[in-house]
Amino acid sequence: MRVNCGCWTPARIVEVVHRRFSVEYTFAGMDLLLRRIGWSVRVPSRKATGRDEVKIAAPKDEQWPVIKGRRQTWASGSASKTKPARG
Repeated sequence: MRVNCGCWTPARIVEVVHRRFSVEYTFAGMDLLLRRIGWSVRVPSRKATGRDEVKIAAPKDEQWPVIKGRRQTWASGSASKTKPARG
């Protein structure tokens, strides 16, 4: 199994341990072993170097209120499935 990601997942660590030490662990076993010694799987945060936070936030601030709309505060009918609405 070849894992090509930039993070050290239990699957990737299992592969490296098997190649270096000829010892086989399950993914769950490797995860347990790592936790016992105080390690955990970390995923790097990836952001593009040319990322413009202002341009990303602007559409969200403009479009979210339109998408969300106003909350309806009153509706006719009954919330009960067994009791019909009056009216």
